[in-house]
Amino acid sequence: MTVLVTGGSGFIGSALIRHLLEEERYAVVNLDKLTYAGSTSVAATRTARYRFVQGDICDAECLAALFREVRPDAVIHLAAESHVDRSLDGPAAFVRTNIVGTFTLLQQALAYFRTLPRQDQDRFRFHHVSTDEVFGSLGAEGRFRETTAYDPRSPYSASKAASDHLVRAWGHSYGLPILVTNCSNNYGPYQFPEKLIPLMIIKALAGEPLPVYGDGRNIRDWLFVEDHVRALRLVVERGEPGETYAIGGDAERTNIEVVTAVCQALDGMAPRPDRQPYAAQIRFVEDRPGHDRRYAIDAGKIGSALGWTPTTPFETGITRTVRWYLENRAWWGRILRSTDATARRGVAPP
Repeated sequence: MTVLVTGGSGFIGSALIRHLLEEERYAVVNLDKLTYAGSTSVAATRTARYRFVQGDICDAECLAALFREVRPDAVIHLAAESHVDRSLDGPAAFVRTNIVGTFTLLQQALAYFRTLPRQDQDRFRFHHVSTDEVFGSLGAEGRFRETTAYDPRSPYSASKAASDHLVRAWGHSYGLPILVTNCSNNYGPYQFPEKLIPLMIIKALAGEPLPVYGDGRNIRDWLFVEDHVRALRLVVERGEPGETYAIGGDAERTNIEVVTAVCQALDGMAPRPDRQPYAAQIRFVEDRPGHDRRYAIDAGKIGSALGWTPTTPFETGITRTVRWYLENRAWWGRILRSTDATARRGVAPP
């Protein structure tokens, strides 16, 4: 089975490719523009079943040529601008990549799909990977489900909501066999340092303040990336075309609980020279504009339909993640030397 993964050099995409290549029956083509957050973590995978193509999902000619050459059995679409804070400072990039890019990819996938023999059409899938942020903010009770109404609150979530609607429209109007998944907050190895958990690890080790937005009580559902990519593979293999599946970690935590858990893991694995707890570095800072209060996912549908459940408890995932960043300082050190990944964003008008 040949799978075209867009954004395969990103955090989730690279984890997915490593997972797929563990099985001999998969061949993977990774299409990635290699923006600031693109990682070469898949490059170490030395197998004839993996190929990297540098390209932009907004480039129709590039996509058309790639479909003709690769002839994929499935597309798993992960290419996206994904950082809320960056979307507040520069929404145009999010509109271009997440909306225009998804439209362009859909058009080229549909053109390719229409050239396939019937038996290959029956096999083909277009799997669009999205986020729980499209649903807006929850109160103290309830969880997002596949039927939850959309209510995006940031430029990032609005652009992802638009891309979700485009994908479903191409399925309904043109018969493209689409699948949509909406996941909760991912974490794990190889995550770009601007995201909360790696940011806290790196700043803690540098002896810098650990900035926590607002009162620290915003809640997210945390999903270990290896659990997520297992779900993505199941959806593309066995999901029903036209269906949506919500993927969550069943691990709601406030932001201050997450940062405290990171600090406690570091206390055990890499104590400060003065033996003081890393939590002493926590500082509450000005909140993100329009910061959604709570997200949570009900993953019952994917559990009952496909037999998937998360298997990595939050405490285990945090321990594994902190250990990985401690053991791979060269990886994130190169990023810090070439980018301003740990700088505060999302406080200035666009």
